[in-house]
Amino acid sequence: MVDLSDFRDVYLEELEEQLQMLEEEILRLEGDGGSEEGINRMFRAVHTLKGSSAAMGYQMMKSLAHEMEHCLDLIRNHHTTLTRQMIDLFFSFLDRMKKLQYEIVTYNVEHSHIEDLVEKLKAVMDDPGKDLEPMTLPEHILISMSSPVIEDSPLLYIRISLVKEGVMKLARLNMIDAALLQLGEVLWRSLEPGIEKDDEHIEQEDWLLASKQSLNEIEATIAAITDVEHVEVYPVLLNDVQTKRSRSSSTDEELNAYTYEQQEKYKSNTIRVNVSRLERLMDYVGELVIEQTRIEQIQKQFIQKYGSDGLIEELTSISDHLHRVVKEIQESVMEVRMLPIEQLFNRFPRMVRDLVQALDKKVELVMEGKETELDRSLIEEIGDPMIHLIRNAIDHGIEAPDIRRSLGKPETGLLHIAGSHEDSSVLITVKDDGGGIDTDRLRQKAVEKELLTYEEAEALSDHEAIQLIFHPGFSTANRLSDVSGRGVGMDIVRTDIERLNGMIDIETEKGKGTTFKIKLPLTLAIITGLLVKIGKWTFVLPMSNVAEIVRLKQEKVKKVKGIPVIYLRDQIIPLLWLHDHFNIARSNATEGFLHVVIIGRAEKKLAIVVDELKGNQEIVIKSLGSFIGKMDGITGATILGDGSVALILEIGSMFQPMNNSVITI
Repeated sequence: MVDLSDFRDVYLEELEEQLQMLEEEILRLEGDGGSEEGINRMFRAVHTLKGSSAAMGYQMMKSLAHEMEHCLDLIRNHHTTLTRQMIDLFFSFLDRMKKLQYEIVTYNVEHSHIEDLVEKLKAVMDDPGKDLEPMTLPEHILISMSSPVIEDSPLLYIRISLVKEGVMKLARLNMIDAALLQLGEVLWRSLEPGIEKDDEHIEQEDWLLASKQSLNEIEATIAAITDVEHVEVYPVLLNDVQTKRSRSSSTDEELNAYTYEQQEKYKSNTIRVNVSRLERLMDYVGELVIEQTRIEQIQKQFIQKYGSDGLIEELTSISDHLHRVVKEIQESVMEVRMLPIEQLFNRFPRMVRDLVQALDKKVELVMEGKETELDRSLIEEIGDPMIHLIRNAIDHGIEAPDIRRSLGKPETGLLHIAGSHEDSSVLITVKDDGGGIDTDRLRQKAVEKELLTYEEAEALSDHEAIQLIFHPGFSTANRLSDVSGRGVGMDIVRTDIERLNGMIDIETEKGKGTTFKIKLPLTLAIITGLLVKIGKWTFVLPMSNVAEIVRLKQEKVKKVKGIPVIYLRDQIIPLLWLHDHFNIARSNATEGFLHVVIIGRAEKKLAIVVDELKGNQEIVIKSLGSFIGKMDGITGATILGDGSVALILEIGSMFQPMNNSVITI
């Protein structure tokens, strides 16, 4: 069950913006006579306001927006003409909306009635030339009223004229009085009951009526009575003093003390900022991180060169304080960039609904962890891979209802999407209770496509066989459809995820279902990286992919089918010289002992040999720019503390030479 109170602040913030926009547009409408573009802007604003108010359960606000939207729709489609009375009514609608806003902010309940404005608008739309300026009730009428003002009934002042030649005028007035009692509650009349008056002196009389009937209905009812010559109906506007006098509730007194000048607008605790400003701020924070790292490095060099003295200790204190401040600024800016993953998840219900209808299946979508926060750039980038996984789950994973029945499963399949924080990463899972992945079918398809020999395919474990679906162009679909099976498959998904320094893994059980696990860093702007050196070059490995670091003797390296491997904790791990990967000559540093970094990609591991380990530090990712463009194996660059540039390695590219090789013992 959704708790709407969680969205109240968001609604109030949007309400403030839409009311401000409406005020600007009505003023502009009054000034330029009503451009088509202005009418459309107003229509969109009230349409948005109507939808959000309905969703939050604020019916008065929704109704006002609905009536205003209807009027604007008629104007923009040229079914009625914009008049001065309509513009004045728009201002009245806006003021009433602001009063409702005040009530929602203060009491979380709408108190004000709206029927008077609704009826006035309907009357103006029926007769655009009609003058419906509200009249202020004289004080003597208020004192003479038989009962207080009814909260939810508009007040109407009715003036009725009888024909001069008529007879039995007093009887006619009694008939009118009885008719008005059928339309509402008569609060006051100019001729008090029981007071005799000569027929010849009766020409017109006035009534004050509280009624929910429309002005046109009241006019038509009274005009049908014999000898009635003319009927005038005016809406009544009570001033604040009169309103307070007419009600006894202290809460109502506080409420109706509201005036336009005294209104308490919703004070938003958020502001909207252009994304480019956030990006620029993040760049400046990155520069701060770089400079702070340089200061730390200079401090260490001073200590090594001059030892410790008062000035160096002062420099150390300043450096430590700067480090803490920069860290806090960095975390604060990162938080500003974070958005709930709900913004991504909200795209999926409609998509699932359309897919289910297209494939004639039954699927229940369950989403959890919407509040999990992720960098906005990652939310945008991960959308396409997620859509592909969901399509595959519904098309290939979850069976048709008749098949599920025959298997003893419920007709409705379950698709579960969840987000959560795990250490310093975000874990997104896409799980279905379908048929799972048939590893035997994968092995067979790999042999048919000549990716593996029959013997190599049979030697694969189930987990290794599942990894075959990440091979470019690999698909087990027996048919092409508008949903999937076009040869653009899981290799694209994995490539996109690894480009984000993320990992994807699969767990499946035949007949039970499949789970895809995506692990992403919290942000792509600043990451923790392991600095390694090859010859004179410095590279960065994202720490999220580093499993461990070991130091091995040269003779521990073996070859299996021509591929260098190491045997570590009951695992055979392929070995790659980073020098060879980038065509850099191996240095003497690799003789004797080897510095080996074990990196992971889902359940796969790879050992890479480097010349030197320089430690880990937070790095600011910089784009290579359009001049250099995309480079294989490189995802970006960073500036180190000494001002030099280090390239950030793309982990996925290192595994590619191993993808076509199968290591068996």
